[in-house]
Amino acid sequence: MNNNIEKSFSLALERYSDLGVDANRALKILSTIPISLHCWQGDDVGGFENFGGTLGGGLVATGNYPGKARTPDELRADLEKAYSLIPGKHRLNLHAFYGEFGGKKVDRDEITPEHFKNWISWAKKNGLGLDFNPTCFSHPKSADGFTLSHADKSIRKFWIEHCIRSREIGAAMGKALGKTCVTNVWIPDGMKDTPADRNGPRARLAESLDAIFKKAISPKLNLDAVEPKLFGIGSESFVVGSHEFYLGYAVSRKKLLCLDAGHYHPTEGIADKISSVMQYLPEILLHVSRGVRWDSDHVVILNDDLLAIAREIVANGFEKRVLIGLDYFDASINRVAAWTIGTRNMLRALLIALLETPLIRTAEAAGDFTTRLALQEEAKSLPFGAVWDFYCESQGVPVGDHWLAEVKSYEKTVLSKRN
Repeated sequence: MNNNIEKSFSLALERYSDLGVDANRALKILSTIPISLHCWQGDDVGGFENFGGTLGGGLVATGNYPGKARTPDELRADLEKAYSLIPGKHRLNLHAFYGEFGGKKVDRDEITPEHFKNWISWAKKNGLGLDFNPTCFSHPKSADGFTLSHADKSIRKFWIEHCIRSREIGAAMGKALGKTCVTNVWIPDGMKDTPADRNGPRARLAESLDAIFKKAISPKLNLDAVEPKLFGIGSESFVVGSHEFYLGYAVSRKKLLCLDAGHYHPTEGIADKISSVMQYLPEILLHVSRGVRWDSDHVVILNDDLLAIAREIVANGFEKRVLIGLDYFDASINRVAAWTIGTRNMLRALLIALLETPLIRTAEAAGDFTTRLALQEEAKSLPFGAVWDFYCESQGVPVGDHWLAEVKSYEKTVLSKRN
């Protein structure tokens, strides 16, 4: 252990102790909170299907930074590098079109757990849990902007089968790894301009979802989540799976609701929604992102929005009930660095929340809002950085910006050699 880091941590322990906070306990709790990294940051949401298609469904990855993963092995190697720079034990979130299909054209309604056996073996080797998502975009049968709510019954049937198989794959992952998989359904369905009929597509979507979830799967193996959105490129005027639609569906069907930080109005945060939704659902899923003017999926930074999310989780004791995943894709910077920056920031935000003095809540309970505000502001200059550095050091990952040198070295020796 670096002497300076240990000394700084010792002083921080005393400072937090004066405020009634056990920093060692905070680190112990932090080490039990897994973050699900999103595989699609590593290749700009490309996937490994042999359809030769382009990214669709209102999704856009901007930038052309060199070195993106071209194969499953390259993507796994990049992820391993990222995990080695992040303290704690975490998870990986996979989309269905990241299966390994042996060069064959396997359509979405034909996928099986066999196509993900290498991912499962890799996750087991690295002690990771896996989460899963059906891929209801970037496909000829989603080209007109509709999938599970499509007016054509045969197209709905195709996507229903794809989602059913995705749940089965999620369950297989959960069984093989002994770690429950969360399978999250998001669809791009919507219209660019004002629709004449909003009810019809939503009735069809509810019917499709009921068909997908008809078969019971043990929650020890797989948990089902549904994800709303406000608008998207090409669906600016109408999104079938709105927040209200999926909130009602999740509560009535006992499914997890996924709150994505970028899926609401640009100035609307999801932190306030967490405790509201948790009154009616036992668990929820988060997709932590950063929108800039729109749902632009920028790399997560340590800003007020992120801190508010973390505080809501910790202050209410939701660490086991809120499942945290990341969802952004920036192709303008080193992709391994993007994973590392975002995940470390999510963990830092949780640590700051775990180090919050109980005196703030005591003041609020007593109606002393002056003290509450004063302590909230004083907390911003507390030495959480010394605690974070100690945590990184004790977890065997680089402290401070030292991880960046490893990423630069990896870029020079590995990423730069990819065409």
